Amino acid sequence: MSVSYAKFLFTCCCVSLLFLFNGWAPKARTMPEYQDSLDIISSLESYKNTTLLDTSQQLVDLQAYLTPFYTDFKYATTTNFTRKVLYEQPKAYLRLPAARALQNVIDQLVSRGLTLKIYDAYRPYSVTKQMWNYVPDPRYAADPAKGSGHNRGAAVDVTLVMLKSGEELEMPTAFDDFTEKAHHGYMNLPKTALTNRAVLRSVMEKAGFVALETEWWHYALPKAANKFKLMDLSFRQLDSLPRKQPTPTPKGAFSHPS
Repeated sequence: MSVSYAKFLFTCCCVSLLFLFNGWAPKARTMPEYQDSLDIISSLESYKNTTLLDTSQQLVDLQAYLTPFYTDFKYATTTNFTRKVLYEQPKAYLRLPAARALQNVIDQLVSRGLTLKIYDAYRPYSVTKQMWNYVPDPRYAADPAKGSGHNRGAAVDVTLVMLKSGEELEMPTAFDDFTEKAHHGYMNLPKTALTNRAVLRSVMEKAGFVALETEWWHYALPKAANKFKLMDLSFRQLDSLPRKQPTPTPKGAFSHPS
């Protein structure tokens, strides 16, 4: 046996012993457990305690608070980019400041014979994790390491519709189109689509929302991460809360087809 080969065997034995006695064996890669390092509200008790200290933290059932608007919860069906149902029994919830801002938007639109259709509002954190598995691209999906404005109840996905019929106005793309056509800066579009996109952005920003430049439908309150915690409460859990809603200015009855 050569001296060099003997040294090689000795080295291998030493490394093996280090692995054995120090637990340095290689580990299989796993998906990071982001919630271990994030402050996430995952129980109704935690949520109630938060709202007792600060009423602006309250999640508002928009159907009981706003009027008039329409809903079309794409993620409660298979007609979304994952082709899977991502949540069940949805309702449109937003934190109280976002709900008030959205009523301001609707007030502006009604005078034009228009209103909003909501595709998504509050969304459980666990759903954001699922979405990231399909589209791990921060331009179009929220990185679970940070969470989403939707998980904080401070973001909403919307489009413009006719007030009386609910018919959608022409927009640059369909909802959740992950191409450049969905970007606010994309201009090679029909004039009507450009005008409608601009109207939506104008009324949303006037009410205090901020646009996401890569998605014409997505708007959020600014600096939401500094104001609202992430939440992972199901719609079933939220539906079990007492029906105590902030009192809005009466606007009259309106149907809310989904």
